[in-house]
Amino acid sequence: MNKVELIEKVAQDAEIKGAEAKRAVESVIDNVVKSLKAGNDITLSGLGTFKVKDRKARTARNPKTGETIQVPAGKRISFKVSAGLKREIK
Repeated sequence: MNKVELIEKVAQDAEIKGAEAKRAVESVIDNVVKSLKAGNDITLSGLGTFKVKDRKARTARNPKTGETIQVPAGKRISFKVSAGLKREIK
């Protein structure tokens, strides 16, 4: 399912117009992004938890040339699936 399909499904399930569903879905996505940028975790009951984690600087090797390079520290987003969703998928 892509974003357009999600918007159509939300409009259908909530019995609202497509434009309203689009604003709602985009608002959810925007607020998730803003919260993650601020370093906050997001827990969506029944779905899972998004977390921003720090990644340490490290030394890596270019597989093509074999050259050693320094990879700077950074951040990454992780997602942990809820137990309820795991049960549903199994």
